[in-house]
Amino acid sequence: MLATGGSALMAIEVLKKAGVKEENILFINVVSCPEGLKALADKAPLVRILTCGLDTHLNQAKFIVPGLGDFGDRYYGTFGYAEGLWGAGRSRI
Repeated sequence: MLATGGSALMAIEVLKKAGVKEENILFINVVSCPEGLKALADKAPLVRILTCGLDTHLNQAKFIVPGLGDFGDRYYGTFGYAEGLWGAGRSRI
């Protein structure tokens, strides 16, 4: 997912410091929002981007709307399940 673009830009910087040319980087993701795409285009203009979906915007918490929810929290069950947001009580298998 590409929300603010911060993590992607950090990864791009690591690649560039290792000698990878920006024009040889292809960023592939599942869902993006306009704010993240703009940040990536502004700060890494030669990186090619392939995204499967474009959602409308980021909310106040910097989550993509409507998005997939906070994937890390959903995957590890660290937030949302006990609060009833992601199907508490259901099997996560």
